[in-house]
Amino acid sequence: MFKGNNLGAFLHFIPFIKAYRKDYIYGLLPVPISVFCNIAFPWIIIQIIDQQLVVKQWDGMSYWTSLIVLVLICNYLSSSFYNYFVQKAALQTIADIRKDLFNRVLHFPKSYYDVTPMGSVLTRITSDLEAITESLASGILAMVKDVLVTIALLIFLVSISWKLTLLTLVIAPPMYFITSRLRRSLQKAQLGSRRILSKSTGYLQESLQGIKTVQLYNAEAESQTKFAAFTQVFFKHQSKSNFIDASLFSIIEGITTISMGLIIWYGANEILMTTLSVGILIGFIQTLDKIFVPIRDFTSQIASIQRALAALSNIESLYLQETETALDNTQKLAPTFNDTEFESLVFDRVYFSYKEDGPMVLKGVSFALNKGQKIALVGSTGSGKSTIVRLLTKSYVGYKGSIKLNGVELRDIDKSQLTEFYSLMQQEVYLFNESIEFNIALARSGIDMDRVTLAAKYVFADEFIQKLPGEYQFKITENGANLSAGQGQLIAFARAMATQSHFVLLDEATSSIDSVTEKMIQKAIEHVFKGKTLIAIAHRLSTIKGSDQILVLDRGQIIEKGRHESLLALGGAYTQLVNAERHH
Repeated sequence: MFKGNNLGAFLHFIPFIKAYRKDYIYGLLPVPISVFCNIAFPWIIIQIIDQQLVVKQWDGMSYWTSLIVLVLICNYLSSSFYNYFVQKAALQTIADIRKDLFNRVLHFPKSYYDVTPMGSVLTRITSDLEAITESLASGILAMVKDVLVTIALLIFLVSISWKLTLLTLVIAPPMYFITSRLRRSLQKAQLGSRRILSKSTGYLQESLQGIKTVQLYNAEAESQTKFAAFTQVFFKHQSKSNFIDASLFSIIEGITTISMGLIIWYGANEILMTTLSVGILIGFIQTLDKIFVPIRDFTSQIASIQRALAALSNIESLYLQETETALDNTQKLAPTFNDTEFESLVFDRVYFSYKEDGPMVLKGVSFALNKGQKIALVGSTGSGKSTIVRLLTKSYVGYKGSIKLNGVELRDIDKSQLTEFYSLMQQEVYLFNESIEFNIALARSGIDMDRVTLAAKYVFADEFIQKLPGEYQFKITENGANLSAGQGQLIAFARAMATQSHFVLLDEATSSIDSVTEKMIQKAIEHVFKGKTLIAIAHRLSTIKGSDQILVLDRGQIIEKGRHESLLALGGAYTQLVNAERHH
């Protein structure tokens, strides 16, 4: 049943299952009792018919009746014990897997999310894992007990009538052949269903996130058409799965009914020939029905199991994707990196491409930054400015050349050691549906209310925060919909400053702000320029005039470098950028 990627993904689950092995063991302990009770019941039926009813002997009936009641009670208790502990362990296992998967996706490199829709990741953690929960808790684990009971009952059938057992086993080859063929078709249909569900969820999330843009350009009809196409494909896969599932159950039900009829016909002849007792025939039929019940249940569970196997294939991709920690561990990390104070940064002929076979985004970039200095990166979109910042924060790895931070090669430094080393103001501002205090602190250790307030005052965000109802407890909604764009950026700026690092990275920090808060942003940047070591990217060149060095990039190369005045004197690319801003 488990093949290829399915087996690989299942092996990832073994440690989680082992964590609750005691509960699994407790659940399996009463299984022998349940097996014994399932054999004892038809045996008692045979004794009652042959020794009591056929010979019309009523003495002793109370004994056999009491024995049946005792067997039924024991079977009920053992089954309840099994179901409770096994399902409890299964649910705990799935809960741990869910937490582990979420922890993994939190540590995936940024490059993973560049090519993977968020909706696909969401589907794997929710819908796919729910399919596994359904199968593990009510399918696979239940089959363990059913298989043991079925084997025991087959042995019992052989012991009471090997001829009838042999006749019964005649149906096994066609039943196996049909089940195997339909199971493969069902798995293929379920896998297609899971994949198209992942794609449609990703598209749905993108459409809802960009709903304002969709409505602005009257693209509702096109979005609906595309989503309807996803839904139609999903419907076809699900319809095919339901058809195969229904066909499988009907075929198995038909085969078992025919085999039951053959056994009754053959057994009746044996009774007439006095080679078989009535009790044995009835007991055999009753036992055979107990065997066919789990077989019929299994066929009805196949759809659930195939959904789980298809989900396993999807979840396997999350386990195969390396996390940032794993990528760091492939390098020999520096054990003595000083992550408390910035001293120097040196780029030496750095080359970088976002894809192995893609174009170089940085081509031989070299520059140096010492403590207290300010460097500004300017250039057109796609020139490589943001890529330099992304490499410094280890959002991306795999550069060629050398980047040394405090004399230590960047690729040899664990990313976790860098988080307190720099403050980063990103171009993309995301605000959580939480209080302003939370959005600045982000529940980071060591950042208390005092540091939150200091950070807000440092970037002059405290001025408008004090005017809000609830001040720092004011709840932000829908990624800052109840704030202006500039206010949201100031909060994100305060978030970066809360680390109190002396090394600051400003990535497009002055873009997309409103005129009301632009002066506060400018004051905050000027404040940072005075007291921090800085690498800044800005659309407004007026903010970087005081930089110790301005690097002008074009297509991944530094084409000009120097101070503001010297670059203007050159009359080159920097001068063109300044003139373009003046005429804008």
